[in-house]
Amino acid sequence: MSNITIIIPSRLSAERLPNKPLKLINNKEMILHVHDRAMKSGIGNVIVATPDQEILNLIKNNGGKAVLTSNKHETGTDRVFEVFKNYLNSESEIIINFQGDMPNLDPLAIKTLAEHMKKNLCDIGTLASKVENEEEEKDPNVVKVLVKNNIENHSFSEAIDFFRLSDKPLTQLTYHHVGIYAFTNKALIRYVSLKRSKLEVERKLEQLRALEDKMKIDVGYIDACPLSVDTEADLIAVRKLMENK
Repeated sequence: MSNITIIIPSRLSAERLPNKPLKLINNKEMILHVHDRAMKSGIGNVIVATPDQEILNLIKNNGGKAVLTSNKHETGTDRVFEVFKNYLNSESEIIINFQGDMPNLDPLAIKTLAEHMKKNLCDIGTLASKVENEEEEKDPNVVKVLVKNNIENHSFSEAIDFFRLSDKPLTQLTYHHVGIYAFTNKALIRYVSLKRSKLEVERKLEQLRALEDKMKIDVGYIDACPLSVDTEADLIAVRKLMENK
């Protein structure tokens, strides 16, 4: 079993954009684009974790690995953990939760995150980019992360907080969070054993559960911010980006 496994949680029943894994971009389903990006990183196994037979069949029919999971999970990380525990026998040392709605993430960014995790400096690693404009600053769908030190020299720094909106102007140490998470196996086991935290529920951000339990999250910088597809408008925007390439 590989020391690193990328697990992509994907389901059809998203509230804001139902069936979004099957939405077409360049005549190919979004989940296949995400799977391709993970494969191109070249860092280890890639597995799609899904409660939906349609997604499982699509991945397998295109030569990928997929595991049918419970449809009772509250979060994508719980779905990732099911695959880690039952399919991988808890053997992978680093598990990367690459969410199934980021079809234009640079594979090199995934590799950079994996390389940082190999240094064993944190419990969880993630990525961020610049907050480009006032529109992003005021958009609740754009998650922000506040870190201890500037990361624009392509270094990593410890996360202090994650939020969607702020009453105060954003500081220079606030970045546009990119929704990919790398866990050590011990951190993943610890994380799923915790109850959902107050801030996690209030802000609808899973990573706050880890911060509130004093788990160390390191954040690395990437130049381009991949689009996370949550709405029809996001889908139109990512189609324009990817169809122009």
